[in-house]
Amino acid sequence: MSLFLDTAKISVKAGKGGDGAVAFRREKYVPDGGPAGGDGGRGGSVIFRVDEGIATLMDFRYNRMFRAKPGENGMRKGMHGRGSEDYIVSVPLGTTIRDNETGAVIADLVTKNQEISVARGGRGGRGNMRFATGKNPAPEIAENGEPGEEKELLLELRVLADVGLVGFPSVGKSTLLSVVSNARPKIGAYHFTTLVPNIGMVQMPDMRDFVVADMPGLIEGAHSGMGLGIEFLKHIERTRVLLHVIDMSAADGRDPYTDYVTINDELESYDLRLMERPQLIVANKMDMPESAENLAAFREKLGADAPAIFELSALTKTGVTELLRATSELLGTTPEFPLYEALEKTDEVLYAFEADEAPFSVSRDDDGAYRLEGEKLVKLYKMTNLDHDESVMKFARQMRGMGVDEALRARGAKDGDLVRIEKFEFEFVD
Repeated sequence: MSLFLDTAKISVKAGKGGDGAVAFRREKYVPDGGPAGGDGGRGGSVIFRVDEGIATLMDFRYNRMFRAKPGENGMRKGMHGRGSEDYIVSVPLGTTIRDNETGAVIADLVTKNQEISVARGGRGGRGNMRFATGKNPAPEIAENGEPGEEKELLLELRVLADVGLVGFPSVGKSTLLSVVSNARPKIGAYHFTTLVPNIGMVQMPDMRDFVVADMPGLIEGAHSGMGLGIEFLKHIERTRVLLHVIDMSAADGRDPYTDYVTINDELESYDLRLMERPQLIVANKMDMPESAENLAAFREKLGADAPAIFELSALTKTGVTELLRATSELLGTTPEFPLYEALEKTDEVLYAFEADEAPFSVSRDDDGAYRLEGEKLVKLYKMTNLDHDESVMKFARQMRGMGVDEALRARGAKDGDLVRIEKFEFEFVD
């Protein structure tokens, strides 16, 4: 079984803020002490951080839920609760984070120690000290902590490499990688020996080092799911230069030129932007008897506008130095190809009317009870401390200000009808 995993669906939930406290001063010789309930602490956020020691998303195969701790509740004598520490999740370099519901890209982590907060912790609820006024100097009102953000995320790993080796299976890509770098991929005399991307560092004498990735062999129809191609074509997207490895010996009875055209068609069908990357053609296995004749026919079919062709034998290491030198020089003049276009920044500000999203909606349950839903209303309910009458009355006034009473009347609600917000139930009073 392969130990390489490049996609994972996970759930993250930030910590809830601590609840505010309802308390009063009771020190001796302090008349009319007043409120002394402290605020709750901030809930922990979920933060993703790049860890260069991780190569795959295998850690997310069984551990798919990440929850930060809630903040500490407020206390007596005006003491605030302690905020919770953030939950740090380590991911490999080259990880893209998407919202699993919308598909929107949240972050693309491509630099060392880069981090992003994917779920923000809730703020702590205010204690009753915060609600003291001249008219109400001793309020029994406190807020519960704000709920932490909760999201379903899709993680996608695209290996970070400067150069990608592409070509049909068994053309010698893995052997070439083992010759030019410190990588030791599995090499076998059969198709699809390479099941996962292999990465190696090429060290040049002039210190212009670069990273090479050997991709599992492509076949015709790879862009539509044939073979292993669809699983790993996405890893080529981060590369800047492609080395197109071709078996010039035609050992399997294939035509080198047909192989070249087929692979380019697959790259173009998967993502047209892959054709923007410069290519160098690696005429491999030139130590075989018929390779020179096949190469001559290959050059003739390509024509004058073809990419540079480098003759080599990965087995005997002939021609490797020239290929590496040309690859290094090409990398020096080739810009990076961003996966996601950055939004253009502008100094212009557009002032336009945008209708506010309705803070709630009204529906009916099977038993005839009215149900109130809506992110803004539910959040207000969760932050209301229902253990104190003053907090409940404050919540009732807030709902009335939102227009809940009018909406219920419009739906036919009468005195005594049951109304629900999540698991909380109350009677409608007209």
